[in-house]
Amino acid sequence: MPPASDAEIRPDPDALLAAAGRAGRGRLTLFLGAAPGVGKTFAMLSRAHKLRADGVDIVVGLAETHGRGDTAALLTGLEVLPRRRVAYKGRSLEAFDLDAALARRPKVLIVDELASSNPEGARHPKRFQDIGELLDAGIDVWSALNIQHLESLADVVSDITGVAVRERVPDTVLQNADDVVLVDLPPAELIARLREGKVYLPQSARRAAERFFRPGNLTALRELALRRTAARVDDDMVDYLKGHAIEGAWASAERLIVCIGPDTLSEKVVRVASRLAAGLNAPWIVVSVTRPDREAQDGPAAARLDDLFRLAEQLGAETRRLTATDFVDEVLRLARREHATQIVIGAPRRRAFLPGSAVALADALVARAGGIGVHLVTGPGGPATGPAAPRRPRLRPAGLAGSLLVAGLCTAAATLGGVGLGHIVPLPNVSLLFLMAVVVSAVAAGYPAALAAAVLSGLAYNFFFIPPLYTFTIASPHEVFAFIAFLVAAVLTGGLASRVRDQARAARARAAAVQSLYDFSRRLSGAAGADEVLWAAVSQLHGLFGGPAVVLAPQDGALTLAAAWPPDAELNVADTSAARWAFERNEPAGRHTGTLPSSRFHFRPMVGPHGVIGVCGLAAVAMTPDRLSDRMLLAVIDQTATAFDRARLAEASLAQAARRQEESLREALLSSVSHDLRTPLATITGAVTSLRQFGAGMSAESRDDLLATIEEEGGRLSRFVSNLLDMTRIEAGTLDVRRDWIDAGDVVAAAAERSARYFPALQVQTAVAPGLPLIRGDSVLLGQVLFNLIDNAAKYGRGLPVCVEAHGEGGAVVMAVTDRGPGIAPADREKVFGKFFRQSQPDGRPPGTGLGLSIARGFTEAMGGRIRATDPPEGVGTRIEIRFPAGGESDGQGRAR
Repeated sequence: MPPASDAEIRPDPDALLAAAGRAGRGRLTLFLGAAPGVGKTFAMLSRAHKLRADGVDIVVGLAETHGRGDTAALLTGLEVLPRRRVAYKGRSLEAFDLDAALARRPKVLIVDELASSNPEGARHPKRFQDIGELLDAGIDVWSALNIQHLESLADVVSDITGVAVRERVPDTVLQNADDVVLVDLPPAELIARLREGKVYLPQSARRAAERFFRPGNLTALRELALRRTAARVDDDMVDYLKGHAIEGAWASAERLIVCIGPDTLSEKVVRVASRLAAGLNAPWIVVSVTRPDREAQDGPAAARLDDLFRLAEQLGAETRRLTATDFVDEVLRLARREHATQIVIGAPRRRAFLPGSAVALADALVARAGGIGVHLVTGPGGPATGPAAPRRPRLRPAGLAGSLLVAGLCTAAATLGGVGLGHIVPLPNVSLLFLMAVVVSAVAAGYPAALAAAVLSGLAYNFFFIPPLYTFTIASPHEVFAFIAFLVAAVLTGGLASRVRDQARAARARAAAVQSLYDFSRRLSGAAGADEVLWAAVSQLHGLFGGPAVVLAPQDGALTLAAAWPPDAELNVADTSAARWAFERNEPAGRHTGTLPSSRFHFRPMVGPHGVIGVCGLAAVAMTPDRLSDRMLLAVIDQTATAFDRARLAEASLAQAARRQEESLREALLSSVSHDLRTPLATITGAVTSLRQFGAGMSAESRDDLLATIEEEGGRLSRFVSNLLDMTRIEAGTLDVRRDWIDAGDVVAAAAERSARYFPALQVQTAVAPGLPLIRGDSVLLGQVLFNLIDNAAKYGRGLPVCVEAHGEGGAVVMAVTDRGPGIAPADREKVFGKFFRQSQPDGRPPGTGLGLSIARGFTEAMGGRIRATDPPEGVGTRIEIRFPAGGESDGQGRAR
């Protein structure tokens, strides 16, 4: 095949889908170490200071110092979230406060000890699940992990150190981390730190040195950490090459098939295979094979198998459940279909010694693998992984010649057996041996072999056992009757045995089809969108029929290729025409049909509840008589059509909900505009009319009152229009933000002075702590934020004094506006910053437009700060805080030192 041109090189679809799936999700950075005490927390906190100096909003959600003074000192100058108090077995424990972290919502959050468990009653039992929720919320997380806590290495670490690892995390946590930072320390230095009391307290340090912190243990753990980090770097490089369509030597093409059963050795097999796959950077499939003619496994065995599949999925494997009689043939068929290079299986403690006895599945695989490596995993004892293989592979002849050969061999064996046994003991019912030959022929090769065996058996029975011997003559009438009865019985028995064989084969095929469709339906139920449904469909068709599969769907009025497996599959003009015919006429087209049979694909329309929604194509090379199953193909297409239609309806529903929300906002805007524009305009119009008509007869004091009313309402109208323009700039992303050094005290004073002009009856109290550091921001925007907060306090504060303060707190400058009004319900403290949200006054009419606090949040976050509503210290009213990272100290002239 000629090399692809530059125009044909495209990024790997899986890499692009993986990148799209991470959009909007926070980044996870793991600080990985070989053992406790190597300095993971120290490294995290050191980096945190550097990011804070660059103006990044980084917060310590949880940091375990373990009494280490140098690590605890690094917490100084960083914002640390308070821990949550939890009652546990009569004691009060401190735990990570997930809700506080979500409410605080920093850019980067440090959460130490990723492998730890949460106290009972927490939202998640494990801390890595808390971190998953933080990542889903868009928060970047830094965490620390020791190599021994990985699930696939727990047994290895236990064997090396003699210490059982209780806290474990799935390997997928490390695999899905965006960045991995290896924190390494030579064993000698780590032991020296332990003796100096820098790792554990003296009593704990002595026990650790005797059991865990041995040079051999630390060296082995260090090697594991280095290997896993190297494999992770290789994965990152491969993802980059795939995502940027860079050709070249990628990762190893190894692919593993792992055979398991409900036995005790299978858990070790799964863990060994996980480490082997990680070392080879190879995908792996865990498979279990069951017999269709056996009863379902008992409860404990089925539960063990389910646990093993869950463990394999946690470690990053794909799982399959197969149904077959010949285990070896089914496993090898799967291995060749998936292009596997190695098969991993548990080895039995003892092997069969007698020729012809049952051999273990591992032995049969080794004998028939033919170019596929077989990796045997041994254990302390127990049975082999999975049930034993069939006793010997039975002969599978093809065609009439093969059937005659089987019939001849079975008849000859029965004849030799009858003659041999006849010299030892009398055989009055030797015909039963020939009936057995007929049954064996039927089971081995079907009805043609059974019929041939019946005829040959009748002839052999007559020639060797019916007097006169060694002739085809029958002397006695009753022997004639016996011979005819034998032939009839042989033909009927052969037919019945052949029918049972065919039924068993059909049952196996149905069981395999049902299992395959069940697995496919599970994949479709977990699909997040229409594109994911289509990719699952082509992958399923490729796995079922072994050839290329494509799906075309209408887009912008044209039928386009939506998914294909392999991803580089392309359609020529004949293929495209056949697909369009199938879509427009709602009938099959392409190969093996009467329409455009020159196409390389066989196309079927995908019909959903609302009509034809696409076309599914299967390559002609996959449509051989022994592989094509029209019912299976229709079932996959029907499930795909239903799932695709459901996904599109879900997307349409989301779009409709967005439109409804937009319409609701538009109605709220029109309602607010109609009221807040009409009221000041009516007041201004009335005042002007009074001045024009009665101004000459009015006193000077009355004219001044009307002019003041015009001025006040004009200012109110101007503020409303400014709010609308500011919100438009925020939503359009055109807000011009300056990053100057500003003094919080000056901004507070300017906002208070401005509010005195607009709200002369409102008493505004200011409190600015001396020596506040400067902050980075825009003084005009920050002043507008404070003015909006004072305006909000004036509307809801019942005319009571409003306090505006500024002080330092935890490496940040905090400005707060506090009123003594009715306060905000805890459930509404986040809603108040949304557009057009207003709380009703006692008279039932909400004041304002509901834009002031929304604009305040937009301006604050644009300057790199945060804003939130909290309870005031006195417990009465509302307190809204603005928080900015502190910068340099002020020199008294608005410059940082």
